[in-house]
Amino acid sequence: MSPATATLPSSARNGSGAKTNGLSFRKEGALRALLHKESVAGYVCAFPFIFGFLMFMIVPMILSLWYSFTDYNIIGEASFIGLDNYVEMFTQDDLFWKSLGVTFLFALVSVPLKLVFALIVAMLLLRNSKASGFYRAAYYLPSILGGSVAIAILWRQMFATDGVINQVLGVFGIDSKFAWLGDTRTAIWTLIILAVWQFGSSMLIFLASLKQIPAELYEAASVDGASKWTQFWKITLPLLTPTIFFNLVMQMINGFLAFTQCYIITQGKPMNSTLFYMVHMYDESFTNYHAGYGAAMAWVMLVLVGAVTLFLFATKRFWVYDEEA
Repeated sequence: MSPATATLPSSARNGSGAKTNGLSFRKEGALRALLHKESVAGYVCAFPFIFGFLMFMIVPMILSLWYSFTDYNIIGEASFIGLDNYVEMFTQDDLFWKSLGVTFLFALVSVPLKLVFALIVAMLLLRNSKASGFYRAAYYLPSILGGSVAIAILWRQMFATDGVINQVLGVFGIDSKFAWLGDTRTAIWTLIILAVWQFGSSMLIFLASLKQIPAELYEAASVDGASKWTQFWKITLPLLTPTIFFNLVMQMINGFLAFTQCYIITQGKPMNSTLFYMVHMYDESFTNYHAGYGAAMAWVMLVLVGAVTLFLFATKRFWVYDEEA
């Protein structure tokens, strides 16, 4: 054995070290190639969302479905009672039907009004000027703040007997002691006005869509003698119908899930005339400690929202403009 060979480790002399190193290099290369694949990189980047979606959405939904078939008061053990919660909901709970009717009224009135105001403001802001950015931010701000507790408290103070609204009306000689939140005829409208005031998000979507309409269409219509009103009905509105449909679906879902306005401003009063479905569900779950019943109410609302959404999609082909069609 030569001196050079004698100084080498035994694993190197018999060639096993080279094999081990080669195997580790191949494994490292395969792992590196796997990690460099676009699909693997995508899964790695999406893992936080997937994990959060499963743990904070899917798992709670499965648990709530189970609790909807149980008598559960949050503190004690849940006992299986089958469909009793659903039977009680549809046959014995008068507030269920009352809250459902109030919620439908709120959504069906506030959402169309919100979209109309959003479209009008978007068309007014379509022209670019030095103050356009300021106006867009100012009109969008209510959408950010409108759902907060602070704005709800401020709104309650505005419509109080001695609030700003009555003070302004008093300046014009109108009865300034009217209880807006204490009258069954007007209480729901204070909540509707607050919802309509939050039109900023829909307005920005409309504004982006208006900018995508080709100017050549309006130029051709002007050459043909079409008025601005005719151009709106024949060009602007048909091309905006996909955006209107999107805003309608999203805002309708938000309307059915409204909670903060009612809970902070009116608590469902007077005489349950402003009792939203979500507030009734919250009261049953955390005030009356009927969490199982509240879970059943949540699943009924999920079915109702899904049914309304499916209905909107079913009517889409009758009024939404489709370029491909």
